[in-house]
Parts: sequence; structure tokens; C-alpha cells
Amino acid sequence: MKKNVHEIEVKIEGKDWGKYLDKAFKKKNKDTKIDGFRKGQAPKDMFIKKFGIESLYMDAVDAAVDEAYKKALEDAKIIPVVEPKLDVKSVDKDKVEFKFTLISKPEIKLGEYKKLGVKKETAKITKKEIDEEVEALRSQMAEIVLKEKGAVAEKDTAVIDFKGYVDGKELEGGTGSNFPLEIGSHSFIPGFEEGLVGMKSGETKTLDLEFPKDYVKDLAGKKVKFDVTVHEIKTRKLPELGEDFYKDLGYEDMKTEEEFRKEVEKVLSERKQKELDDKFLDECLDKASNNMKVDINDEIIDDEIHRMIHDVEHKLQMQGLTIEQYYEFTGLTHEKMHEQMHDEAVKRVKLRYLIESVADAEKIDFTKKEVDAKAEEMATNYGITKDELIKAYGSDEVVKYDMKMHRALEIIKENN
Repeated sequence: MKKNVHEIEVKIEGKDWGKYLDKAFKKKNKDTKIDGFRKGQAPKDMFIKKFGIESLYMDAVDAAVDEAYKKALEDAKIIPVVEPKLDVKSVDKDKVEFKFTLISKPEIKLGEYKKLGVKKETAKITKKEIDEEVEALRSQMAEIVLKEKGAVAEKDTAVIDFKGYVDGKELEGGTGSNFPLEIGSHSFIPGFEEGLVGMKSGETKTLDLEFPKDYVKDLAGKKVKFDVTVHEIKTRKLPELGEDFYKDLGYEDMKTEEEFRKEVEKVLSERKQKELDDKFLDECLDKASNNMKVDINDEIIDDEIHRMIHDVEHKLQMQGLTIEQYYEFTGLTHEKMHEQMHDEAVKRVKLRYLIESVADAEKIDFTKKEVDAKAEEMATNYGITKDELIKAYGSDEVVKYDMKMHRALEIIKENN
């Protein structure tokens, strides 16, 4: 058994146990009717005679376990890092015996986290990158206009009717009218958008395609026909470089292309430098994490995986999907997802322990005044009051913890 696994046994007996049995009786008796008594009015001895004292044990244990757990934590002075495991060893009319298995933070031996020999790169922007960004901005501000002549081409938007058939039957959900499809968006199965290239307005065509082998179970690998009619073709008209274009991008006082290209270079440089700085920090953290020694319990990893799966569920809910639908679309199961997330969960836990250990080693701390000022700043950024922020976080200690973690990261960056 690992050093950070603690087994605590608790026995509640005599009058103390009787108190919980009484609580359980009052709770159950409220909804119980015994002949000769009004509902909820039967005396305890009559209730026990009819149902047996064993009928009270489950509710009595539930009532007792919370208080027993609090006392166990106080006596042992342990801060558990995952939900405790509870084992009811025995229960009868005279006593109950619990065993709590608690897991605290494992022992961490912090290795070298400074002067790790990681090379920090400086962003350099080429003329080609500037040209590509200028074209990307023009494309972003492009006007969609009707293509009077010519055929469907890459990046055009074709407004289409389509109807799909599998095994000679109409494909459920495979029909659309006046659907705007951008060619090259890969919104449809492979071959569909490519099959529209060269078609003209008013033209109808049948596409003989095949669903990908990793598609949804019922259709994977099957042949499908799509009857497609192109109603109209829209194309992107790129804006010319000039003051109007610069103003549309928010540069009110910009006059020349030279100024614009210098601004593009500056934005690109800042973006690229941020990516390089993030890469540098990641490499430092990986090295420092490998230098650290810690034996992490499986239960801690499992807890992190469950947190990650919960985050996925929350994001899916924001999109109006359930985790069950996600499993169906991806062919995953809870067990497979758990397995896939294992290595990332280990990495996250190790990094968290690393940064906490650096904060401890550097004796990072903040005064209440500093924490209040940070909470005020964060609340302003979120458009809420400081009290609302603290309530959402649970306590100002969480704000303080975040501040310590950020400072520890800065120390790692500054010393490498």
C-alpha cells in the first residue's frame, strides 16, 4: 500500500448509534401506516416489530457516515485529493463500524526546474508569410457575388438541390433544397464537392460515391448516388488594397500599402512569438516534469480522467449534443475514451504537482490585499462584481492558488 493511502476505522456504538437509529426511524415513520395508528404516528417498538430494526440500518448509516467522515479527517489531519472509499464493515442494533480509505497528495521530489537548456526562439517573419496573410485578410473581407458566367470552381459557393439513394432507397437525411455549399469546405463526403466542379447553373448530375469506411455504422463503406442540381453559383470578389479596405479592418488612419504590410508583419510576429513562447514553456515543463519523482495513485489518474470526460460532456451540451450521441458518432465507448485519455491525464496531474511544488520551493505567497486586487481585476474583466467572482470560485483561496500557479510558471520561464 502506498504511503499516501490511509485507512481509518470508525466505530459508533451505544447511545451515539441509537441517536442515528432514532433519526432513521423518524424519517421512515413519516410515510408509514401501521394498523391502529395514524400515518406516521406508530411508536418505534411497533415499527420495529412489523418491519424489523434492520429496515433502519441503511438510513442510519447514511446519517452517521457524514459526521464520521468529518471526524476522521479532523483526527487524522489528512486532506484527501479524491473521493474516499467507504466500507461498512459491520452493522447491528448496537453499533456500526466503518472503514474509510483516504488518498492524500503523494510525496513529490522536485528535480531541477531551472537552467534546463531549452532553446528559446525569436519569431522571424518572411515576405511569403506576409503575402499569405494579406491574401487571407482579403479573402476574409471578400464580397460574395453571383457568378454570371462560367462553371463551379474551387472556393465558389454552389446553391444546390440534392437527393441521396442507398440500395435504391432514398437516404434518410440525405436531401436538401437551395443548399449553399462552399467547394473545398469538405462539408460532404469525399467526392461530392469535387463532383460539382465544372457544373453550370441549371445543370443536373448524378454522383456515384461511397461512404468512408469510418463513417456511421449503418452506412460505412456503402455505395451512394446523389442527384444534384445547381441553381446558381456564387463567387468571392476580393477587395483591392486601399484606404477603404484598411478602414474595414479597423485601421482608420492607414494610408499606404507599405504601412499596412508593416502592421501585418507586426501582428504576425506577435502571434508567432506567442506560439514560440508557449512551445518553449511546454518544453521546459516537460523537462522539469521528467526531473521530478512522484508515484501517482491510479485513483488520482482516474479522477482526472473523469474530470476530462465531464469537460467533454459540458462542451457537447453547449452544442446541443449528449455524450451518448458523441459515442455513437465516433464509435467510442466510455471505457475506450477512458483509455485514450489516460496518458494526457497523467501528464496533467504531473504538471499540476510540478507547478505546485515550484510554488512551494520558491515560497510564493500573496497578501490578502494583493488577492483582493487580483479578484477585483478579474471581476472587472468578466463584467461581474468581486463578490460574484468569489462566490463562483468558492473562496478567495482559489484566486490565491491561481496567482501562485501563474507566478510559478513565470519563474520557470524567467530562469530558462
